[in-house]
Amino acid sequence: MMTVSTRQTTKSKAAAAAIVPSCAVINIAVPSTGLQKVIEIDDEKRLQNLYERRMAQEIDGSVLGDEFAGYILRITGGNDKQGFPMRQGILCNHRVRLLMQKGHKGYRQRRAGERKRKSIRGCIVSHDIAVLNLAVVKIGDNTIAGLTDDSVPRRLGPKRANKIRKLFNLDKEDDVRKYVISRTFTNKKGKTVRKAPKIQRLVTPLVLQRKRARKAAKLASVLRNKEDKAAYTKLVAQRLAEQKEARRSLISKRRSTRKSAKIAAESS
Repeated sequence: MMTVSTRQTTKSKAAAAAIVPSCAVINIAVPSTGLQKVIEIDDEKRLQNLYERRMAQEIDGSVLGDEFAGYILRITGGNDKQGFPMRQGILCNHRVRLLMQKGHKGYRQRRAGERKRKSIRGCIVSHDIAVLNLAVVKIGDNTIAGLTDDSVPRRLGPKRANKIRKLFNLDKEDDVRKYVISRTFTNKKGKTVRKAPKIQRLVTPLVLQRKRARKAAKLASVLRNKEDKAAYTKLVAQRLAEQKEARRSLISKRRSTRKSAKIAAESS
């Protein structure tokens, strides 16, 4: 009796998945306003415009609907129905198993130096993507509720001095401490407290003084090493001269002794 295998081929699985109507969740974020919005698209014709696009690729917002006309969106990532995230640099639209180590996306090492083969999805959008993350690069003329109609102030700001200057477009003469993002709140004791991050790499008079002190100490160390080397060279030369003089005196003593012995032998 012949047994019929119920195992499907890869092509038949892909065809079956293409027939099933898909519903994708689109997560749209606007960095300039700090807002984001989640929309669901179940129209296969609209989703077809997103397939075969890569991460970091910019698309026209009108493919998502007329309300996004004039918007330019960039694909920042996503994950499939099983939760495996997309990873930049893997040029395929399916899952692959890669040998990962510390620092790789989608993997957290448990032991030092550990490497493990894990599943990850490629950077090309396909019908298996359940959630797709988009970032607004250019805002269109239409105002979208929950995205561009309001703005959320930054809860946390940069700490490094140069990054604060870059955020507020400051010059080097401007005081960075006046532009650091802080917050004021009332603690449990009823006292008003202002909380701000410590600015890193801030050039202050004390920092310059310490820099001058380090430079002076380094220069003094170089000069001291030169003096020590000169003194050591002089001492070595003196010791060699003393050794030569001692050897010369020893040789002259031996010669005089031999000469006197020879004279005594001749006289006898």
